[in-house]
Amino acid sequence: MTGVHIPYGVYWSTPFSRWQGSLSRLHSLRFAAWTARRELERRGVDPAALQSAVLGCSVPQQGSFYGLPWVTGMLGAPHLAGPVVSQACATSIRGLATAAAELMLGNAETSLVLMADRVSNGPQLYHPDPAGPGGSGAHENWVLDNFSHDPWSGLSMLQTGERVAERHGISTDEQNAVTLRRYEQYAQACADGRRFQQRYMTLPFEVPDARYARIASVLDGDEGIHATTAEGLTRLSPVLSGGTITYGGQTHPADGNAGMILATAERARELSRRPEIGIEILAFGQSRTEKGYMPQAPIEAAGHALQRAGLAVSDLHAVKTHNPFVVSDIALARATGLDVMAMNNYGCSLVWGHPQSPTGLRSTIELIEELAERGGGLGLFTGCAAGDSAMAVVLRVDAAGAAR
Repeated sequence: MTGVHIPYGVYWSTPFSRWQGSLSRLHSLRFAAWTARRELERRGVDPAALQSAVLGCSVPQQGSFYGLPWVTGMLGAPHLAGPVVSQACATSIRGLATAAAELMLGNAETSLVLMADRVSNGPQLYHPDPAGPGGSGAHENWVLDNFSHDPWSGLSMLQTGERVAERHGISTDEQNAVTLRRYEQYAQACADGRRFQQRYMTLPFEVPDARYARIASVLDGDEGIHATTAEGLTRLSPVLSGGTITYGGQTHPADGNAGMILATAERARELSRRPEIGIEILAFGQSRTEKGYMPQAPIEAAGHALQRAGLAVSDLHAVKTHNPFVVSDIALARATGLDVMAMNNYGCSLVWGHPQSPTGLRSTIELIEELAERGGGLGLFTGCAAGDSAMAVVLRVDAAGAAR
């Protein structure tokens, strides 16, 4: 146990929008501050009372050199300084761990964790090289170049997925079956007027214009998710010649943000929207797997987190993953004995997309709500990230008799 708690309901996520959609023109840090200010007000939390904060951002935006102090200034907490963390798709859990450390060290009783990324319209960087021919430098497309080439392994992310599929003997047919199940689970979250998602997401969601002067559009929920059927998946061919992974079995880039407050036990009860529900972070885990096998890294990160929490896989009541490729879930299930069809209830990044920094935080929020709905229990989130790495978090929700 860490002594770090999450006040129930004091977390949020925007809908995620497939890149070049309704959120593609919004500066990710300004948008995160705009969203956080509104969501904190809805929850009766005064930003001026916050004592620490962490910002996660993996795609630079103009002015992001000023990082968290700029963002907290915009949202009404100009007294806060703090770090910006960036660990690709593990940024959310790294941000939670960083904020938790502040509480465990006694430096604060509350800490705001904000995760913001816009994968759309990523920066085009020019790296000067005075020793280059005629002084010429190198150009980098921050998003696309890094999707397609790990400078350490020399592989694209898709190639790492295929290597894991080959190692674990995962066929396209098996991937299609699990993918279809993931869309069925997401449909559960959209049922009854998106009842489950409205536990943490303000819907309909008002999208501001780029100047934050007016509301430009309204989203009913996540944007850009395609209808998926068994027949449609079967018609898709693998993206790489001789491979197994189709476009149906991998996620898509997206835009959005998410936030959460961590607190001591006493402050969590004071801030909670339902004080009878207790949420405690039990442990974190990190891993770096073999070179070029990124999607299997969550296996090891999950093992480290469970070991530190003193738990076994059989103790868990719910599991969520970041699954850029559905082979990630299949490999995790084979290694641990988890039921691949039972993890990721109510949605996952395979379906609702991949805005990088906020991805894991939204999954963690959904994990909390799934556990609260069942009356409490133990949950695990784990997910891979660039560089063959992964992070995981284990938490406990005490909510006996509090399900709704």
